[in-house]
Amino acid sequence: MKNYEIMFIVRPTLSEDEIKKVASSFEKVLKDNGATDIKVDSMGQRELAYEIKDFKSGYYYVMTCSSNDDKAVKEFDRLALISNDIVRHLITKLEK
Repeated sequence: MKNYEIMFIVRPTLSEDEIKKVASSFEKVLKDNGATDIKVDSMGQRELAYEIKDFKSGYYYVMTCSSNDDKAVKEFDRLALISNDIVRHLITKLEK
């Protein structure tokens, strides 16, 4: 079982409900592709160190999950790259 930490930034121009919908849809992507023990932590809106895609701030989320293979995180990565709602994301494999 491999453990992963995923941090992503949602664009600040969305409403509060839309931001939560983005986070829950990406949580569903992980569940649908076999990830377990999914924990979602919202870090709230924060200023970015530098401007990304013309945004100076964003809503930060951190997800941790476990998976037998990397199918779930690869699908998350693919969809996050396509999504206009995700400004930036980072997937890290956690060592025990």
